[in-house]
Amino acid sequence: MAKGLKAAQTAFDMNIEEIRHLKTIAKELRIWIIRMIAEAGSGHPGGSLSAIDILTVLFFHTMRHRPQEPSWALRDRFILSKGHGVPALYAVLAKSGYFHMEELLTLRKTHSRIQGHPVAGSVPGIESSTGSLGQGLSIAQGLALASKLDGTPYRVFCMIGDGETQEGQIWETAMSAPKFELDNLVVFLDYNKGQIDGPTKQIMDLEPIADKWTAFNWDVQEIDGHDIAKIINALERTRSPMGKPHIIIAHTVKGKGVSFMENKIEWHGTAPNKEQAIQAIQELEGIVTE
Repeated sequence: MAKGLKAAQTAFDMNIEEIRHLKTIAKELRIWIIRMIAEAGSGHPGGSLSAIDILTVLFFHTMRHRPQEPSWALRDRFILSKGHGVPALYAVLAKSGYFHMEELLTLRKTHSRIQGHPVAGSVPGIESSTGSLGQGLSIAQGLALASKLDGTPYRVFCMIGDGETQEGQIWETAMSAPKFELDNLVVFLDYNKGQIDGPTKQIMDLEPIADKWTAFNWDVQEIDGHDIAKIINALERTRSPMGKPHIIIAHTVKGKGVSFMENKIEWHGTAPNKEQAIQAIQELEGIVTE
């Protein structure tokens, strides 16, 4: 085999292995999401399961961060604007080594460090308190602007929800971030098409969502938010300096991975009981990650 072809094949094989590894992590963390919400007896499984593939790629592939040095000045920042999806964030933080995995089972318990929405200073890795929908993107913009003003090279990643995108504050940031040419800001829209009151299309239709963000002068991509390779490729594109912020519209499935939760609005904020949790975990354990 020619040297160039051999090198290309090696890179391809490494990429396949990395994708398989990330899928395995996402599968494990889906199980933890079910376990912690079932143990708590309350929480938001639907949007946590729709977001976990993206968060897995961010924390285990793309972002620069040091779990043993959580205040490292040059770390990339992540803001979960859709704060109710925090079980997914707690899961990736624990798996990364910010705190012990078993602490996940204290979710929402009295005196626990991990509550139902992110609280700044509660556990390492939580950059900001969020949960009042619409505010997290503004926080992320402020961090990105600070990076530019300070001349530091960190990037800021943010996840917003589709129901959250109906908030006016989202569109204030949509207008202002391009003005400041914040190409170090990368936003994921977890577009699972459902919110607490019903399908987003019925509550307040977002379409044509890509055209709207494009009109505000953002770099816009649309992907399958559960395809690990496509998430990686979309994030690689955001490394190029474009003089504008990036949004990745990730089409996802609410409750992804659990058959009786997928695309069911009632699982937006309902915890599975013991029997349902067992069924969900059995389904997830059967997922093939090849």
